[in-house]
Amino acid sequence: MKEAVHIGRKPAPEPDLQRLLHEVALGDQEAFTVVYDAVVRSVLGVVRAVLRDQAQSEEVAQDVLVEVWRTAPRYRPERGTAINWILTLAHRRAVDRVRSVEAAAARDHKAALLDRTPEYDQVTEQVETRLEQEQVRRCLRTLTELQRQSVTLAYYRGLTYRQVAEALALPLGTVKTRLRDGLIRLRDCLGVTA
Repeated sequence: MKEAVHIGRKPAPEPDLQRLLHEVALGDQEAFTVVYDAVVRSVLGVVRAVLRDQAQSEEVAQDVLVEVWRTAPRYRPERGTAINWILTLAHRRAVDRVRSVEAAAARDHKAALLDRTPEYDQVTEQVETRLEQEQVRRCLRTLTELQRQSVTLAYYRGLTYRQVAEALALPLGTVKTRLRDGLIRLRDCLGVTA
């Protein structure tokens, strides 16, 4: 692509950004307009190289130029050229945006995982249930045969006292006594306080 040749016109000299930044630091809006026009394309180019998204790049470039206006008094010519200072601001702001977007995505991902996490730990719940079941089985083995049969029929099969008495061919009073004694022994074995 060829540059336009202007017959009889010399190209406009590059503005003295260092001098202009000093004037911007003093609040000179016209000086800022000249700085803006001189650096906006370069700022956008640096930002776009980092972000690779046109809309975000334009937004960040505007933020950078606002920052140039606000922080012009911080520019120190002995540390580097004005354009390097501005482009360093642009690069840092673009990198900050990338980090911010990545952090937000990580937070969203973590929040999504937390939304799917059950309110209780299923594995822990299953382990505790199995341990309790094993403890009940162990305690059932400490009962007499008649107590164990009575408790099993009444509490695991859902039979009434009368049905247990009929199933074991025992008097109802005997079944009630065996159940009461068996439950007391189970309570003591399991460590349940009355």
